[in-house]
Amino acid sequence: MKKIKKEKISGGNKLREKMLKTIEGYKKLSEEDKHCVHIYYGYGKGKTTSTIGLIIRALGAGKKVVMIQFDKGYDGKNEHYSERIILRKLKEAGYPIEIFATGCERMNEDGTFRFKNMKNDLVEAKKGLKLAKEYVMKGKQDLLVLDEAIAAVAYNLLGKKDIEDLIDLFRKNKRFEMVMTGHKLWSGLEDKVDLITEMKKIKHYFDKGIPARVGIEF
Repeated sequence: MKKIKKEKISGGNKLREKMLKTIEGYKKLSEEDKHCVHIYYGYGKGKTTSTIGLIIRALGAGKKVVMIQFDKGYDGKNEHYSERIILRKLKEAGYPIEIFATGCERMNEDGTFRFKNMKNDLVEAKKGLKLAKEYVMKGKQDLLVLDEAIAAVAYNLLGKKDIEDLIDLFRKNKRFEMVMTGHKLWSGLEDKVDLITEMKKIKHYFDKGIPARVGIEF
């Protein structure tokens, strides 16, 4: 009887073995070491959108979520961010999500944006930072999203040390996943986090005269 030659391990099998090894290694990690810090940054569209997708995924998996937004205030009447409308409805429907919007009104009546910081902008940023620290230390969430926390540094609302200290605080309280967004990183920040995804602008319709649109950009 002709012997059947043993097939060599294919690329697919090698990948499977690698994945199995990763899974087994993950099981051996402490619960603390299983939690990571993400940063989504860049000048391309999609940073906050990505965090919203992650929030939906976490809620779908039965996880508790807290989202703290910096420089994206809400006065209870003028809602400039449509994603918050649906997230509030999810909360009303019983999903375990808490949403905190800090920041002052930046939209002018003519549809333009106020770039210059005022005193209350700084006050609101510190309010968001305080909330973040409280949830890092004592919160019961599985996912903490700090939307525009990195951007707050670029806009001089927070200092680099504020964010670095917050990450260090997380390292001492690793019982959840933490995500931050913004436009620009600084030297040394990469070494403090576990995942960085850059949203790079290749082409944008804004450059040919299409402004931010409801349901697409906000």
